[in-house]
Amino acid sequence: MTTARDLMTPDVQCVRSSDTVTEAARMMADLDVGALPICGEDGRLKGMLTDRDIVVKVIARRKDPLGVDAGELAEGTPIVVRADDDVSTVCAVMAERQVRRVPVLDGDRLVGIVAQADVARALDNPEAGKVVAAVSEE
Repeated sequence: MTTARDLMTPDVQCVRSSDTVTEAARMMADLDVGALPICGEDGRLKGMLTDRDIVVKVIARRKDPLGVDAGELAEGTPIVVRADDDVSTVCAVMAERQVRRVPVLDGDRLVGIVAQADVARALDNPEAGKVVAAVSEE
C-alpha cells in the first residue's frame, strides 16, 4: 500500500506566522515553490500560503506586503493528511477540498507535502504523471 509518506516531499520549510508576506514571497522565490506551510512560533502548522494568496489577498487589495504577516492569511483549520494515509485517502482529500498540495502530519508534526504531481506519478499512468508534474511546476 502506497502512503502519503511514500508520496510526499520531505523536509518542507515553513514560513513563520509572524513573517511578513514580503519575507514569505522571498522564501518562495528562493525555494522556487508556489506554496509554503505557515507554522506558528510553536512549530505547529497553522495553514498554507500560496503565491495566489499574496496576489489576491494582499497586492490586489493594495495592502502593504511589509505590513501583513503570513499568519493573517491562514484561514480556518488546515487541510492535512496523515503520514500513514493511503494514496486513495490523499486523492480523496485533495479532490474533495480542491487543493493541489496537502501538508502531511505525523502526529502533530509537519513531515512533508504531497502535490498533485506526486500523486499522478504514483498512479498507473506515468505519462499523466509527467504532464501533471510539468504543468504544476511553479
